[in-house]
Amino acid sequence: MWILLAICSALGLGFYDIMKKKSVRDNNVPTVLLLNTLFGTLLMSPVIIMNLSEGGFGLNNTLTGHLQIVLKAVIVLSSRILGYFSIKHLPLTIQDPINASRPVIVLVGALLVFGERLNMLQWLGILLGFASLFMISRIGASEGFSLKRSKWLWMAIGATMLGAVSALYDKYLLRSYEPLEVQAWYSLYQVIIMGIIVSVLMRTGHAGGKFRWRWSILGISIFLTAADIAYFYSLSQPDSMISVVSMIRRGSVLVSFAYGVLVLHERHVRQKLIDLGILLVSLLLLILGS
Repeated sequence: MWILLAICSALGLGFYDIMKKKSVRDNNVPTVLLLNTLFGTLLMSPVIIMNLSEGGFGLNNTLTGHLQIVLKAVIVLSSRILGYFSIKHLPLTIQDPINASRPVIVLVGALLVFGERLNMLQWLGILLGFASLFMISRIGASEGFSLKRSKWLWMAIGATMLGAVSALYDKYLLRSYEPLEVQAWYSLYQVIIMGIIVSVLMRTGHAGGKFRWRWSILGISIFLTAADIAYFYSLSQPDSMISVVSMIRRGSVLVSFAYGVLVLHERHVRQKLIDLGILLVSLLLLILGS
């Protein structure tokens, strides 16, 4: 069941990336992200209202619980800020495969922190995933996005690393709290933090350009909320493995890659298809190994 939930989460993330690309194109990134966090919080607000109506304030009614979720919100929001700027300036067929390297970092953390162990098929899947990342980095350099010259590439890498930290932290949080409760409260803290950031940017004259409303901004919140619900419930299963769940979720690249090629007509399709095939094989090996 947890593998099926992870696959559903991957599909949701694929459409989430497409909505992000459409929303941030020639648009004010901080405002888009603020609205995204606001809509996400509204979608999860029934959980918060239920917590408060029960006579407490949620997360086992402790200040420690809420402080742990605030930390979660800071990590996720930092990753999303970097990710939104990188996806605005990088081709989807470059940015998303970089994000697909997240399970490699998660794997190291899972081995060190949670004592998870992979079998031979899963290890082979991880190695192929790493080979896929190496190939896409070479393709990116040929399109002018080298590590030496592109700050957007470094932002994509930073977003990926922070996302891996968040994934490992999720496994820890879900030992103590319900999945929907974690998602609802960290969504609320995200919108509060992002609201403060946007207010400061506006006061200092660094708002980041004109904002244009697009319905895809609402789509971001819908697809992300659905993907996160499936993800949290997958991790909450007793036999779930964070390293495998994280790699399966990176299958979202299949959806956004197709959009980048068929709709945005991005370049070097043949080389990227070879890279995508290697990534697909790595994901299949992980699923079979589970």
